[in-house]
Amino acid sequence: MPAIDILRGVVMLLMLLDHVRETFFFHHQVSDPMDVGSVEPALFVTRMLAHLCAPAFVFLTGMSAFLYGRKQPAPRRAASEFLLQRGALLIVLELSVVNFAWTAEFPPSVVYLQVIWAIGISMVALAALLWLPRPWLLAIGAALVAGHNLLDGYQGGAPGPAHTLWLILHERGWFEIAGVRLRTSYPVLPWIGVIALGYVAGAWYASAGDAARRRGLAMAGLLLLAGFFAVRGVNAYGDAPWRWGDSLAATAMSFFNVTKYPPSLQFVLLTLGVGACLLCLFERPRIARALLPLATFGAAPMFFYLVHLYLLKALYLVSLWSWGPSQGAVFGVGTVTAVWGITAVVALALWLPTQAFARLKARRRDWAWLRYL
Repeated sequence: MPAIDILRGVVMLLMLLDHVRETFFFHHQVSDPMDVGSVEPALFVTRMLAHLCAPAFVFLTGMSAFLYGRKQPAPRRAASEFLLQRGALLIVLELSVVNFAWTAEFPPSVVYLQVIWAIGISMVALAALLWLPRPWLLAIGAALVAGHNLLDGYQGGAPGPAHTLWLILHERGWFEIAGVRLRTSYPVLPWIGVIALGYVAGAWYASAGDAARRRGLAMAGLLLLAGFFAVRGVNAYGDAPWRWGDSLAATAMSFFNVTKYPPSLQFVLLTLGVGACLLCLFERPRIARALLPLATFGAAPMFFYLVHLYLLKALYLVSLWSWGPSQGAVFGVGTVTAVWGITAVVALALWLPTQAFARLKARRRDWAWLRYL
């Protein structure tokens, strides 16, 4: 589906932007949610754009699993097996190849359980959940997204297996296994809800015509955004409260300053609302033709993800070696505009290799391992 690959390509580029920020603008770190009193508007917008990445990608993963399964003789079994196998692979990649790209440590003393881990765990969970009737799966997905903030006040108890499980499901924190410290950067409970909703939404691409599907996507997107403004306006549940600022910009930043770790109800309403509207927009033939080059990144997302991590690491080390520390003890650029410029250069550098891999993936259907990348 071109629209799905285009949206996936867009969020991969936004992810690249965020990782360039973390690599070359490390001296201006942002909290979650952001401290709007100390973050300049350009940095705030850059970080907010990146918020779209994980929800859209997890949702599209669920949708793609449904579309993959429906082409097979036994749809649920095929989708379940694929999700289980690929989810396990993603978990292994996070613990090894991805973590090494961030820490450059082997064997690792610290492991960060980040987005690839969360997607892998969510895929494994969906492999079991998809056997439920679709209305039940929809209800579970909605309940996990909308209800997990009710658990925010619970701290998980004393250290031990139960506390470790709590950290994996709902709270960022540290635990230790065999002398290795692990940080649950992406608690997975709400992400399981998002992937379940994506699987349910896959039926739009299986049965609805183009016009009906666009209407459904537009309606879903607008309803989600309306839900965000309603819940955010009440200011009582689903995220940290917003406050009136000294200026319109400060008030707007506070209003849209939603929490990603774990993704709050308001975070998911906002990002999936925008994602559904974009998917509807990309369904239009004229827009899809104009943006089709972006589908290259969406057709080989894991290849792009792994290569960009190591390319950014290499660029940083070369820059540090060439010019030395420029921002305290680290090398960094001075403006958010420079972050965007580096992102554009890296994206152009990765376009041809990603295109070549995507074509190989499409051509060699007999190489089953390629579908996992």
